Amino acid sequence: MAGELIKVLLVEDNPGDVFLLQELLKEVNSAKVELRPVERLSEALNLLAHDNFDLMLLDLSLPDSQGIDTFISATRQAKATPIIVLTGLDDENLALRAVQEGAQDYLVKGQVTGDLLVRSMRYAIERQRIEDALRQSEERFRVALKNSPIFVFNQDRDLRYTWIYNSISGWTTEDMLSKHDLELLPLEDAQNLTAIKNTVLTTGIGARAEVSLNTPQGIRYYDLTVEPLRNESQDILGITCASIDISERQAALRDRKQAEEKIREQAALLDITTDAIFVRDLENKILFWNKGAENLYGWQVQEAWGRNVSELLFDESPPEFEAAWLNVISKGKWQGELTKRTKTGKEVLVASRWSLVCDPQGRPKSILSVDTDITEKKRLEAQLFRAQRMESIGTLASGIAHDLNNILTPILAGAQLLPLKFPDADERTQHLLEILEINAKRGADLVKQVLSFARGVEGQRINLQPRHLIVEVAKILKETLPKSIDVRLDLSYVLWMVSGDSTQLHQVLMNLCVNARDAMPNGGTLTITAENLLIDENYARMNLDAKVGPYIVISVCDTGIGIPEEILDRIFEPFFTTKAVGQGTGLGLSTVLGILKSHGGFVSVQSQVGNGTCFKVFLPAVGEQETFSQEEVTLQKGHGELILIVDDEPSIQEITRTSLETHHYETLIASDGIEAIAQYAKNANKISVVLMDIMLPSLDGITAIRTLQKINPQVKIIATSGLMPKDKLAEIMKIGVKKFLSKPYTVNELLLSLQDILNEVH
Repeated sequence: MAGELIKVLLVEDNPGDVFLLQELLKEVNSAKVELRPVERLSEALNLLAHDNFDLMLLDLSLPDSQGIDTFISATRQAKATPIIVLTGLDDENLALRAVQEGAQDYLVKGQVTGDLLVRSMRYAIERQRIEDALRQSEERFRVALKNSPIFVFNQDRDLRYTWIYNSISGWTTEDMLSKHDLELLPLEDAQNLTAIKNTVLTTGIGARAEVSLNTPQGIRYYDLTVEPLRNESQDILGITCASIDISERQAALRDRKQAEEKIREQAALLDITTDAIFVRDLENKILFWNKGAENLYGWQVQEAWGRNVSELLFDESPPEFEAAWLNVISKGKWQGELTKRTKTGKEVLVASRWSLVCDPQGRPKSILSVDTDITEKKRLEAQLFRAQRMESIGTLASGIAHDLNNILTPILAGAQLLPLKFPDADERTQHLLEILEINAKRGADLVKQVLSFARGVEGQRINLQPRHLIVEVAKILKETLPKSIDVRLDLSYVLWMVSGDSTQLHQVLMNLCVNARDAMPNGGTLTITAENLLIDENYARMNLDAKVGPYIVISVCDTGIGIPEEILDRIFEPFFTTKAVGQGTGLGLSTVLGILKSHGGFVSVQSQVGNGTCFKVFLPAVGEQETFSQEEVTLQKGHGELILIVDDEPSIQEITRTSLETHHYETLIASDGIEAIAQYAKNANKISVVLMDIMLPSLDGITAIRTLQKINPQVKIIATSGLMPKDKLAEIMKIGVKKFLSKPYTVNELLLSLQDILNEVH
């Protein structure tokens, strides 16, 4: 079919989807397709009556027809024309039903490429041809079925046999035709079969059951499948059944049950062990529970028998338990540590070993678990490790504290005496002596800090103004960093207070600034900013480390070499460093993280190779509640304006929708660029603003923005992103986007941006 012209009837009322399909077909140079689009089913049916098409692309949601009825109506008119159903992500069940009713295939809007579309169309046409050929060879399959072990038959609505392949054991086809089960089987067997078949006739839903029948050859067991038999109008004419003799399998099942009983008898010997040993089926229901399990968990065997392990031993099933279950099913065994709950509610830590038990045919049937209580062992190990660590640090700290203080004392004394000895020294010299004194004092404080840590005492926490700390750090940096590095400060006029250890927070800032220096070997700009931030629920849901409330945000940003994306998640690990041997311990950022967590704060980082790195330190603010007023700017509520939210994160979609609708806006949701274009093409005259994430699957945000601007050059767009390099930001501003929101953003920031852009006059 490579060179043939394909005539396609497209039934689609969404102009955006029609436009995208046409553009996709243009991309495939090898495709020769004549596309005839219509918007209504009635138009399609009229065309099918007067013209022939190789294929129909059918949307099930049309102005004049909805759902599966659309496909059924099209099928009646299309006859031999193959049909591919078009559907959205949330309508795949409907599309699958259409395939069950005879559709050749279905395509999900927004996930279609040009090659996939053409390939699917050709496949559908070819499949239709194959089905025609299959119908022509139906007789050959009937002959083959006669030689199979499957007993197949039809019965009318009175449940009389009308058609038979392979008669049931002991009867011929002639014995059974036109007869009812009551004329062939004992009363109880016939009533059982009749009840199953009548249920299918009444409900129109197929059924499957295992039945035992008293035949001329004795009692036989059958696996019976019953389905309704319908005509072209979907009226039920009777039933069609397929049956397989499983008598030998039933005998094997009896043998297996006997073997399991023997295993249970032997398992009584396991009660002498102190380990908890139990067996559960594949639905996690307990089949065996030994004395060791009774002693460890407190549940007697009669209490545990038949109970679900997850409900018995956990408050709620932890992820580790689910992962272990999947592992034992796929690999046959698992071992690890789990925290479980006893009958009294006490938590115990166990070393657990699981083994998959299979039947003689190799099919999984149960899981054997052996649990050893290691609670006390782990507690003692933790105490030992903690004692060893503290002893080592204490020994080291005590050993060097005296020498360090001896070293620092003359330095500090000299730094304080030199200004008196040289009162006429120039201003720069006096400033260097001031820095010398400050750092000598800080060295002494660090010795005290190590000693405090070794003795198990936290550093002193006081309410302090971060501005003073930042200015002090900047003063040191300007005097000590290379002249090729420009140190800049950008501090809010009024900063809230924080509660913390000044020495530890000084260490946080210095560690970040030293890393920034190392990232700029050829010079650059180091910028330290500080501002107040009131984190709301919206922001907290976008950042799991954040809590609702007031924070001070201190940013340390450089213009250096940046951090590669593949190691960005590892930079806070202890001893992880990219520096050469002898140039770094890998403890700097792990220390930063530990100090911030001890202060109730957190840290975030954004970086791009070649464009620098920015660390943001978040510290909870303290002070009077009225200090943290949110009403810095008067926020206007919406007046029913429709906002199109384009983001691939469901959580961000939901919180943004809720925030906007709470403030009297209306919303539409799109999960990628293609869906955004389709939504906008359909509602362009209603949508006031598009909130567009730049990093999107299928079609990126910038391409989607350009497409929306072709549809409406006056479209108002607010761009959002969690990481926006300078070149990308410049690019979106160049194409006419006036507003940008950095994720995570607060409700106030979102509402202010909407307020500004809605008040703009083109």
